[in-house]
Amino acid sequence: MSASIRAGDVLAGRYRMVDLLGETEGGWFWCAHDEVLHRPVAVHLLGADNDRATTLMDAARRAAVLDDRRNLRVLDADTTDSLAFVVNEWGQGESLDLVLAEEPMLPQQAAWVVAEVADTIARAHAAGVSHDHLVPEHVLLDEHGEVRIIGLAVDAALHGVPTMRPEEDVTHLASLLYACLTGRWPGPGASVVPAAPTEHDGTVLRPRQVRAGIPRPLDRICDEMLLGGQHSRSLGLGAMLGHRDEHDLTTPDGVRDALLEFLGDPGAQVPPEAGAGTARRGVVPVMPPVPAAEQTVAIAGDDLTARADAHPRPDDRAEPEVETGETPAVDPVEVPTEAGMPVFHDGDVDDVEWMRARAHKPAPPPEFEQPEERPLFAPEGENGAGWRHRTHTPPTPPRSDDYWPWDTGHPSSLTGSGFVPPVAEPVPGRTWMRLAWIVGIAALVLLAVVAAYQLGLGANDDPPPADDEIPAATPTGEPTTAVAATATDFDPEGDPPEEYPEDAPLAVDGDPATAWGTQTYAQQFGPGGLKSGVGLVLDLGGSQDVRRVRITVRGGDTAAQVYVTDGAPTDLSGLEPAGAGTGNDVITVDLDDVSGSHVVVWLTRVPLGADGFRGEVAEVEVLR
Repeated sequence: MSASIRAGDVLAGRYRMVDLLGETEGGWFWCAHDEVLHRPVAVHLLGADNDRATTLMDAARRAAVLDDRRNLRVLDADTTDSLAFVVNEWGQGESLDLVLAEEPMLPQQAAWVVAEVADTIARAHAAGVSHDHLVPEHVLLDEHGEVRIIGLAVDAALHGVPTMRPEEDVTHLASLLYACLTGRWPGPGASVVPAAPTEHDGTVLRPRQVRAGIPRPLDRICDEMLLGGQHSRSLGLGAMLGHRDEHDLTTPDGVRDALLEFLGDPGAQVPPEAGAGTARRGVVPVMPPVPAAEQTVAIAGDDLTARADAHPRPDDRAEPEVETGETPAVDPVEVPTEAGMPVFHDGDVDDVEWMRARAHKPAPPPEFEQPEERPLFAPEGENGAGWRHRTHTPPTPPRSDDYWPWDTGHPSSLTGSGFVPPVAEPVPGRTWMRLAWIVGIAALVLLAVVAAYQLGLGANDDPPPADDEIPAATPTGEPTTAVAATATDFDPEGDPPEEYPEDAPLAVDGDPATAWGTQTYAQQFGPGGLKSGVGLVLDLGGSQDVRRVRITVRGGDTAAQVYVTDGAPTDLSGLEPAGAGTGNDVITVDLDDVSGSHVVVWLTRVPLGADGFRGEVAEVEVLR
């Protein structure tokens, strides 16, 4: 195989190249398919004559010692006549550069992601290996929301980046935190994430100067690690923010502990209205208003920084230079009393326009109109008459003491019929008479049945047969006859389409100790796997009525579908399952009025073992 490789080529007789993901001078990064274990893998490639080939193999050996759930492991490494390659575990998900292309993260999300990365880097350093190229493209948020790290040590060797630099990993951790908070990449290293804005002297702006609403502890961590902590020390923010000396920000352990302390401190959380905003098109979310006490009292450190960060003047965005321990003189008149919104223009324009808040609070909305009071009872009419009264002269009621619901002087009914009819009194003794008639009729029916039975028995002169002379009847609803069958494997979605064909006869040999098994798969069958299923085809030797299929399985929870056809199928297109079932030991599938010459047992779910997903069928019985 030549040093140039194309999609479809098979590397080392095992890895089929699928998609080229990246290319550097003399090196390639591919998504490939492992044809032995049937799973996707990531492959780093270099020409065997490349000067970096030896470094790549050494990096693979060092990275293979790290066992961490967030690291995509090294699975294989070797050198052919023309290529040196390293095979890594494949991770499903979205890389951090694509996530930040939509919007920056919330502060809590950013702190959690970088703390996860820092914990893995700390474990790697303890094992004697460093990443050396920790850019947003190499941090993955997988389909389950977990953080995965790509190319530990290997990617730096592939791109020709100097290796074995633990201190560079620590700087990259601060850069990742900066990028997650602002959507900008401060470096070092190249990334597709837009570069962070800088001052005129090339100094990177602090996160709070790029995007409002970022908590001060996270801003201070970036300042300490990327800018040397000049701003924090000049304003004395270390003691004011409760910084602990044990958090050594020169090590990944210290970075992780500092971020976990922020996540565990309720007082350090960013307000929802400040942190939930989205910095799109250069518009920074509005910060909460400055309390009145802080607007009129000038103190050192935190309050001065709050005034400079939350309310910079359009003509002066630079931070005031204050020596540690000194109390700056602040003119209360210059401190704004209302929160504004800075709007940063696109392009290289440095001017900032300010959308000021209202001078006065708007008037409160009008109160809701109170509903009119309604009387609990109907109001009286004229001259004390009731609200409802008759509109015509009713006939004379038959009784003088009837009840009228509305007014006693003018009787009327609820329906306007004129008067309430009298209630009929029940006739005494009528219920007992009806019951006597029912009992008499029942007795006559019983006598007729007994007489008919006696007459029928007398007409039959032959005595009834003895119990031992009555033949035992076989129930017609229970299948008992087994149908002889031969079995072959059925794998229409495989390449090649076979699944251990030599073991298929063991599924119908009548011996549960022997079994036919599937291959071991990295994923379960179904929409998320490589196949929808595999199975067996049973030849019944001719058309047979099939009423039950009993499948004995091994290993645990297994699901199967049963198809009955008049010929040996080549695939399942156009076929409908005649029945289905699940079980851990025996799967019994009862069928209704089906017949055919072939039965397909199609496994749609197999147990998970130590090496992957694999199913076993010890015996299949077809009953009619």
